[in-house]
Amino acid sequence: MIKRIKLQGSPREIGRKHGQEGREEVLKSLKTYEKLFYGYKSLSWEEAKDIALQHLPAIEQYDMDLLEEMRGVAEGAGVEFEDILALNARSEIALANYKGAVFADGCTAMSVAPPLNQDIIIGQNWDWKSSQKDSLLLLDIKQENKPDITMVTEGGMIGKIGFNSAGLGLCFNAVLTDKKSDEVPIHLGLRSVLNSYSLHEAISKIKGGQMASSASFLIGIDEGGRNGMAVNIEVSPFGIDMVGGNDGKLVHSNHLISEQIKKNVKDMNEFVFDDSMLRKKRAEQLIDTAVALKEPINESAFKTWLCDEFNAPNSINHYENLQAPEHRRMETVFSIIMNLSERKVWLSVGHPTEEQFEEI
Repeated sequence: MIKRIKLQGSPREIGRKHGQEGREEVLKSLKTYEKLFYGYKSLSWEEAKDIALQHLPAIEQYDMDLLEEMRGVAEGAGVEFEDILALNARSEIALANYKGAVFADGCTAMSVAPPLNQDIIIGQNWDWKSSQKDSLLLLDIKQENKPDITMVTEGGMIGKIGFNSAGLGLCFNAVLTDKKSDEVPIHLGLRSVLNSYSLHEAISKIKGGQMASSASFLIGIDEGGRNGMAVNIEVSPFGIDMVGGNDGKLVHSNHLISEQIKKNVKDMNEFVFDDSMLRKKRAEQLIDTAVALKEPINESAFKTWLCDEFNAPNSINHYENLQAPEHRRMETVFSIIMNLSERKVWLSVGHPTEEQFEEI
């Protein structure tokens, strides 16, 4: 289904084993992003690496362990450190500082929590290049003085979507914007959130303009005994904002919601209304319908929602638009559901069907 690697030790050791055992997946990631950077911005790989290096001083100040782990990945995979840095800065290279209308990826994330639901459950479809299905890794990470992490990621990238032993889970939605900074790439921010023991700690890692580009971080946590909550935070180079209501339901797709952030950053997704916004409204409709019909809201409900094909190919279960240029064709690559109250997680690789989810 997906290659699973157990990582333990110092940051350098964790990275080195990631690179060694996931070498094939790392090389596939490099191939995909070399094509994507050229397709989106006409950048050569060498030019992409130069852009990634602009973030190095900020990462050094932010967390040296992240640099050590990336250096380890490069050693293990037999590639240059700058190659791995470029993978981890892929959002800043490909999706930020855009000057023209373009097509966004199609992730849909959602969560339920009290007062709507007793359990805190978060989940999402991750939609991206279909070739990246072959680069996926499931990493189990044991670190000193940090929570244990289980994370689904792309080969070579040390931050992505997952959960930790403190009961914290994380979903992620990319957005296309016209601005970036030279601060910390958002995928390293994702890893820092997963390195956190509390919601307070997680937010401290991404606030105050620490992130180099804009994105949505949907963070849930259950500290035990169904004591927790979920928040949806849009990050940007100009600070953060919490979006969504207080009724226990949160949904995010691939456009900015925060009016505060939009004062400083322009959303460049050409298909906000006919793709991203429709997916968001459809996910909200599915949750609201379950509530109105008094249906159970559990992992089975999430499986049904993530399989939804209304308005295909631009559905929650996203399909490639074969009319689009190759580098802009996106589809659902994996789906994940995290019941943080029960400490249970289900994963489906490829287009989800309800039978395809496996507990991990």
